[in-house]
Amino acid sequence: MAKIRQALLSVSNKEGIVEFAKGLHKLGVTLISTGGTARKLKEEGLPVIGISEVTNFPEMMDGRVKTLHPAVHGGILAVRDNEEHMKQIKAEGIKPIDLIICNLYPFAETIAKEGVTLEEAIENIDIGGPTMIRSAAKNFNDVAVVVDPSDYTGILEELEANDTALAVDRKMELSYKAFHHTAQYDHLIQDYLAKQLKDDAGLPEVMLDRYEKISDLRYGENPHQKAAFYKEKDLNEPSITTAKQHHGKELSFNNINDTNGALELVKEFTDKPAVAVIKHANPCGMGVGDTLLEAYEKGYEGDPLSAYGSIVALNREVTEDVAKGIAGEGKFVEVVIAPGYTDEALELLKARWKNLRILETGDLFINREEPGYDMKKVTGGLLVQDRDVVETTADELEVVTEVKPTEEQLKDLLFAWKVVKHVKSNAIVMAKDEMVVGVGAGQMSRVDSMIIAGMKADGRQEGGVVASDAFFPFPDAIEEAAKKGIKAVIQPGGSIRDEKVIEACNEHGIAMVFTGRRHFKH
Repeated sequence: MAKIRQALLSVSNKEGIVEFAKGLHKLGVTLISTGGTARKLKEEGLPVIGISEVTNFPEMMDGRVKTLHPAVHGGILAVRDNEEHMKQIKAEGIKPIDLIICNLYPFAETIAKEGVTLEEAIENIDIGGPTMIRSAAKNFNDVAVVVDPSDYTGILEELEANDTALAVDRKMELSYKAFHHTAQYDHLIQDYLAKQLKDDAGLPEVMLDRYEKISDLRYGENPHQKAAFYKEKDLNEPSITTAKQHHGKELSFNNINDTNGALELVKEFTDKPAVAVIKHANPCGMGVGDTLLEAYEKGYEGDPLSAYGSIVALNREVTEDVAKGIAGEGKFVEVVIAPGYTDEALELLKARWKNLRILETGDLFINREEPGYDMKKVTGGLLVQDRDVVETTADELEVVTEVKPTEEQLKDLLFAWKVVKHVKSNAIVMAKDEMVVGVGAGQMSRVDSMIIAGMKADGRQEGGVVASDAFFPFPDAIEEAAKKGIKAVIQPGGSIRDEKVIEACNEHGIAMVFTGRRHFKH
């Protein structure tokens, strides 16, 4: 293994750089440095060769040009066992550089500042740094490149143990991290510029990597499938990804998917306490109440049979009385997720099930200004769309029947409309008194979903309302709703047979409102 004799240090993030440089100096490594990094190291009494002494050219244009020089890149890119390369750099008086320590201008931090201008952003696009990093990463057989301060300690330990040498495998790992670092940096820049250029309807021309692995999972949807969990880099709202786990086994693939569905549903409700109970990504229960306990009881009673082994999401802090309700005799819960927990509630839930996953999100909200994208992977491609975060208010509803909904029915219709958005299509939700009493999900015909929702409701739907995520193609589902005593319906409208559907509602004295938009979820 070749020894490291000369290192070039040029970092924006100076965390740990002084200690690392001292360790290198102690090992006899010559230190070259640039700009602010050189000043900091000299202030600490370290012998540093300025970059201008290497290039015989001054740093210029406010630091835009300093390492972009053959004296630097020749020393990095020369292949050590290539005789011609070594003859050429010797003839030009270029010394090999064996170690590059570099991280880049803080572009992400700059564009995150409120009121940042395009000019400020542009000035924080690093050019020399990525070029130097890529040169070293390309020539990893001979040159080590370090972009992450968390690697400093381990590298020093390895250098001390191996007479200032690093194994090629180690240098290849560092090369991988370096290319990943510059790729992410370039992605940030192109994404920022795309946002400056695109119109409201625009989507990116190219979807680049925006995710980093949080953890490997035991398996995917099934034990024979490998799986991992990744975090979106520019996440901007509370989510399953950022939730803190207080207790229980690690989350499985299906836990994460189902918990995401539960949390996204309960985030729709901000005005009053709300609780969602999810099974296999569909709500089997959902309730809103004056207290969180009332909301939980409504959510659980929506379908107690299906609630066994469910995910419970709450939009308020869980108190001891609510925890007692969740942990009741004969119940079993896989995951509880909420903005927070009292100490008493947390201890009670921990004691009830040793494997219960207890997750805390902090205050809940939906970022409707910058909601990001919803993505679905297909073989050989990716479907990308805006997230469905649109809200519907009472003022937007069009009453299309002779009978108008009452104030109580209107409240239930808007409640059910929020819920149906989170049910697999074809979706039907029956609700009464801000409680889901029956759900028909994922059926091939809408009338089948209506029949199943009625079966689940088992009489509790009498006098209640129905939400349909898309229009009724025929009046048959309305006929089924009428048999179940449904008194009001909310749906998008837009069928070529709307008139017949409206006529069926009028015949049965059912109020119906159109939203003008649908909520398919496949």
